Amino acid sequence: MTAGHYPDPTTRRFITFSVMAATIMNALDSTIANVALPHIQGSVSASQEEITWVLTSYIVSAAIFTPLTGWMAGRFGRKRLMLVSVVGFTIASGLCGLATSLTELVLFRVLQGVFGAALVPMSQAILLDINPPERHGPAMAIWGMGAVLGPIVGPALGGWLTDNLDWRWVFYINLPIGIVTFFGISAFLSETRDENPPRLDFLGFALLSLGIGSLQVMLDRGQQQDWFNSLEIWIEAIACGTFFYLFIVHLLTTSKQPFIDLRLFADRNFVLGTSFGFFLGVFLFSVLALLPPMLEGLLGYPVVLTGLVTAPRGLGSMVSMIVVGQLIKRFDVRVLTLIGLTFSALSMYLMSSFSLYMDSTLVMVSGFVQGLGTGLIFIPLSTLAFTTLDTKLRNDGAAMFTLIRNMGSAIGISVLQAMTIRNASTVHSRLVENLRPDNPLFQQAKPDFQWTSPAQVAALNAEVTRQAGMVSYIDAFWLLFVATCAIVPLILLMRPAKKAPTDDDLGLHIE
Repeated sequence: MTAGHYPDPTTRRFITFSVMAATIMNALDSTIANVALPHIQGSVSASQEEITWVLTSYIVSAAIFTPLTGWMAGRFGRKRLMLVSVVGFTIASGLCGLATSLTELVLFRVLQGVFGAALVPMSQAILLDINPPERHGPAMAIWGMGAVLGPIVGPALGGWLTDNLDWRWVFYINLPIGIVTFFGISAFLSETRDENPPRLDFLGFALLSLGIGSLQVMLDRGQQQDWFNSLEIWIEAIACGTFFYLFIVHLLTTSKQPFIDLRLFADRNFVLGTSFGFFLGVFLFSVLALLPPMLEGLLGYPVVLTGLVTAPRGLGSMVSMIVVGQLIKRFDVRVLTLIGLTFSALSMYLMSSFSLYMDSTLVMVSGFVQGLGTGLIFIPLSTLAFTTLDTKLRNDGAAMFTLIRNMGSAIGISVLQAMTIRNASTVHSRLVENLRPDNPLFQQAKPDFQWTSPAQVAALNAEVTRQAGMVSYIDAFWLLFVATCAIVPLILLMRPAKKAPTDDDLGLHIE
């Protein structure tokens, strides 16, 4: 775009506010309902296994429809897509709050995921298009605040709403946000669509959707079903592998326009940016999934206090995103990414020093440091991934960038949760090996212990379980520390932008 084609600064601010409200609304819902599950479970009379479908249904439906975002934006236009998505997501949120049974709630959560799939990738593409290239860094900093801070503050906000109002308000809170977003987008955003919209490769979409859906269900239900000791997990794993294999074969052999434009993978920066986005999803969201059960289960923190001590992570992200939005104009994004990875590695190292007897200081400090690292990684990656990418591919690229990051978070959460649970059992068995009446060290430490007292034996076992649980969490943080250090060499493969996008690159029609 030339300068004349960009919205004036006032209009740009209103557009930014509107699309960021949509991003935050969607990002919040990925985690805000987690802490309310026990309350929802009692209200709809669901079992422990059944209630997890409230989370799984949303994640799976959003993952399936995210790849379709690029095609829908080109076919129907970004403005129409955003408006339909906002209206559908808002109505589905209200229906979730009104649900009286588990079946209704799961159905409405599916609708939330379907309509919300386009909000995050399209908001990214819109912010890139309404800003000139020299402002892409600050624009991605603003977008990153919504995309990253939403999941971070979700548990704390959900806990407060559940404790002070009702679990239904974790869904009702979307209603005023959705209304403001709808009117803002309607009033200020111009329609943007491809002059020659692509045809939908329905077979490619179906194969990819089935593969993603099978993977997500397997990851979400794996721990409950004891992973590959369960026939269900084997079926889902085989289905996942089969559908992904067929999709890749179809993608490489079809003579028609494939569902995913292969030109995306010819851009080295985009491939590396999305690869880093995958790992960022692993590092950020797996920690967010590990910390609350550790703090509440092992240290006895109430839900609200857990939200407060994890809040500095969001503060650190906000600080670094504000700063990096300015620094990205002056420094090589590869240097900023390296600094961000250093902060992230340092935070994992600090977390490996957790103990059952610590206060909340170390939790807050490590969270703040990780927040600094997240902003310094996320914004340069979001900018670099699209720096050399043809603007005609921006819709598909934004959808793929979001999808890969979400898949990283899903895989990271499932793998690390499985590791911590299994490792805790292993450590527990090793610790109890030496807890015997004939062990002189145990007799010296517990001279008055009565092996015939069920209460004392139960208390001892509970303490061993706590110790084993903390060891398993520490091992997980060590693994994340090593993994963070291991991906640093990928930075050497990145390259800075050679040119800014031009009008000829865009190939879009503005109404």
